[in-house]
Formats: sequence, C-alpha cells, structure tokens
Amino acid sequence: VHPSKLDFFCKLGYGKQDICKVLENLGQEALEDDVLKELIRMGSKPQALESQAQPSPLKLIARGSCSASPGSKWLGEDESDSSDHLRPIVIDGSNVAMSHGNKEVFSCWGIQLAVDWFRERGHKYIKVFVPLWRKEPPRQDSPIADQHILEELERQSILVYTPSRKVKGKRVVCYDDRYIVKVAYEKDGVIVSNDHYRDLQNENPEWKWFIEQRLLMYSFVSNRFMPPDDPLGRHGPTLNNFLSKKPVLPEPKWQPCPYGKKCTYGNKCKFYHPERPHQAQLSVADELRAKTKVSLNLGKEEEQRNH
Repeated sequence: VHPSKLDFFCKLGYGKQDICKVLENLGQEALEDDVLKELIRMGSKPQALESQAQPSPLKLIARGSCSASPGSKWLGEDESDSSDHLRPIVIDGSNVAMSHGNKEVFSCWGIQLAVDWFRERGHKYIKVFVPLWRKEPPRQDSPIADQHILEELERQSILVYTPSRKVKGKRVVCYDDRYIVKVAYEKDGVIVSNDHYRDLQNENPEWKWFIEQRLLMYSFVSNRFMPPDDPLGRHGPTLNNFLSKKPVLPEPKWQPCPYGKKCTYGNKCKFYHPERPHQAQLSVADELRAKTKVSLNLGKEEEQRNH
C-alpha cells in the first residue's frame, strides 16, 4: 500500500483495514477524492466521529489525582509536551519597540507585551534581538522608555544584544537583521517583525523563501500585541497552524447540496445528496433518458404481444 496515502487517510481517522481494502479495489494510483467517496460508500466512519456519536462511559478518578483528560490533547499529539509542537520565536526587538512607541520612542514595554503573548501560548524558545548600544543611557535624539525591562529579559536569557563598539568616537554597529534571520532560519522558527528584509532576501535565495513563508506581522491595539489570524493571507494557514510544527488538518465537512433533488449536476456535484447515497448519481437529463428508454421498451413488448 502507498505509505503516503495510507498515512493521509489514517490522519483523517479511517481504519487501516478499510483503507487497504479500498486501495486494493481502486488501485494504488486512485485519486484521494475517489478513495474518500468509496470509504463513505462502504459506511466507514472516522474514529473521531464515532467516538463523538457514542458517549464514552464515565471514569471514576481518585481524589487528588492530577491525570489530565484525553480531550485536552491536540489532534495528532503524542505523550510528549505540547511545547514540542510549537515553533521557535525570534523577535525583532528594535522593530517591535519602535512600533509600540509610535516610531518616536524605543518602548521596551512593547517587547515585553510580545514576549508575554508567546509565553502564554506555551512557546519555550523565545529570543529577542536588540543592538548593544540600546544598553547605554538614552540620548535626546533616541529616547528609550522602560529600559529596565531589557535588563530583566537579559537575565531570563530571552534578550540577546547584537555587538557594537566605538572606534575613534564613532559607533560601529553590526547588522542585527542578519542575526534575526539567520537564527530563525537555523531553528526553523518564526520571525516576528513588520520589516520585509528585502536586502537579505536578495542576498540569499533560501532566506528569501524563508522570510516570505515565516514572517509574522503584528499590530499594537491599546497596548495589546495582536498578530493576524491569517499570517499568509486569506487562503493561507491559520495562526495556530502557522505557529505549529504539526499543523492540524480540518476535518472534511459534507455540506448538503442547496438544490436538493432538483440538482442537475448528477455525479459531478461536489455537494452531499442524502437521497442517493449508494447509487451512481445521474443528472436529471440522464434520468429522463433512462425513463424514456424503459417506457419505449415496454411499449414495444405490448405491441408484439398484440400482434
């Protein structure tokens, strides 16, 4: 049996025996839609749906027991910790702080809000990159608010300072964006920034793909860090799937046909027809032709009898 197809339908909840039986009948090269139709025709149901239909017997748990209910687990999650399924987070500290400070003040509180948001979701690996010169006392041309937050995040091993030094009174600053993209790429994580890093995209084709697919934009709404629900657009993954190593596939929903019995699409109709579950779905025109053929044959038989 084709392992990828078997794995796909097992994830949807169908039993291995049913899948193997259908693939033997239809052949290994059968389309996924055809296999799914055959499974439904056989009356095979996903195990997740069967468990919902049959109420499970109540379990008595001893007092003081801390055992978690199986319902609290994610779909497809094994015994390991849920944080293993979440992607590492790399935050562009300068971009987030300036965005929260309305591009006028380097607001360290904005960085704290972003870190807290990912912590609450359960992400264990969170790194914030900020240039080292932000550690210096603030100047009039570059004001900093709540600078003590940087010290606290550094103590927690979340904040990383990118190197900088002074040569003959001039500050030499390393390019912090390169650190951000490089670490996120190596960790197979997510970059949190509203910057598009166009210069780094042109520099490395692998980075270009990574920045396009793993850049998480955000907004601050009344001191609330808010990433979009659809980070890659309307037709892309949800925010939960975007931040997960193992995205959860949506279960197929069988939507009934809005035209019902008046539908003229026949077996080409993509919607569910409860009135014809086990027979080949014919179009109305084909059904009429079949009926006229039957009536004509009956008429001929009667004429022959009369003669």
